[in-house]
Amino acid sequence: MDPGRRLLLKILPLLSLAPHALAAQKPKRMPVLFIGHGSPMNALKNNDYTRVLNMLGQRLPKPRAILVISAHWQTDWITAVQSDEHPETLHDFLGFPDELDNMQYPAPGAPELAARARDLLGDAAKLDSRGYDHGAWTVLKHMYPMANVPVIQISIDMMQLGPYHWLLGKALSSLRDEGVLIIGSGNIVHNLRQTDDRLPDDQVASQGWAQRFDDMVAALLARRDDRRLAALSSLPYAQDAMPTADHYWPLMYALGAAYTDGGPMTLFSGFQGGTISMRCLLFGTMPRM
Repeated sequence: MDPGRRLLLKILPLLSLAPHALAAQKPKRMPVLFIGHGSPMNALKNNDYTRVLNMLGQRLPKPRAILVISAHWQTDWITAVQSDEHPETLHDFLGFPDELDNMQYPAPGAPELAARARDLLGDAAKLDSRGYDHGAWTVLKHMYPMANVPVIQISIDMMQLGPYHWLLGKALSSLRDEGVLIIGSGNIVHNLRQTDDRLPDDQVASQGWAQRFDDMVAALLARRDDRRLAALSSLPYAQDAMPTADHYWPLMYALGAAYTDGGPMTLFSGFQGGTISMRCLLFGTMPRM
C-alpha cells in the first residue's frame, strides 16, 4: 500500500467526525493549513487527495474568511493584498481541457479583511486588484465548493528570503483569533522539469532526491526547526527539489502564522508526477469528538 493511501486511512476517521459533535467544541482560534496544490487538474479530480480536502472543509469550524498565500501570485519588492469585492477566477495556465478553463469559483472578496491584513503587514504591503489564481481556487473548490466563504490572497515578494516570509506570516497570525483561516498553498517538492504525467496520482516519488527532501522537511517540521527550514538554499537536495522558491515560500507563511503551535499534523502525503509533493499540513487544533 502506498504512503498516501496509508495516511488517508489514518486521517479520514478524524476528518469524518459528526458535524454536530464539532459544533459544540469550537476552538479558540482557527488552525493554519499548508496545502500541496499540484496540477490545476486536481480541480477536476476525485481521488484520495481531493477527498481529504473535501472532508477537511466539512469538519473544520466554518471560517469567517480565508486568507491564501499562493505560489502563483508573485511580486517584486512589495506584498500585494487582494482587495476586490468580487474577484474573478483566473485561469493562469495553458494547455488544459475546456472544462477546467470554464470553471469558476465565485467566492466574495473581503475588502475590510484586506485592509486589516495590510495594516498588520505595515509598509511591506499595499492593496491591489486581482482575481483568484489556481493555487487558491483549485484547492478551495474542494474544501468549500459552495464558494460561500469570503477569500483574500496576498502575494509573495520574490525579492525576499525565507525569514522575511516567516515574519510576515507571524504578523498575520492574530487573524486566526478573528475567525480567519490562513492557508499557504504551494508544494514542498516542485520540479516540473522532471515530472512524468504517466505516473498515477498520489504515489511515491520517482526520484530519490525528491523523497529525501520531502522526508527531511517533514522531520524538520516535526521538531519545528523553523530557522533551518527558512534557509532553503542550505538544505540538502534543495536545488533539485525546488529549482525556484515560489512553491516553497507559502510554507514559511504557514509556519510564521503558527509560530505558537508545535509540529503540524500531516493530513496527506504522496507525489504527483513523481516530483511534486502533495504533502498537506495542519497547524493548531483539529476538532475532536
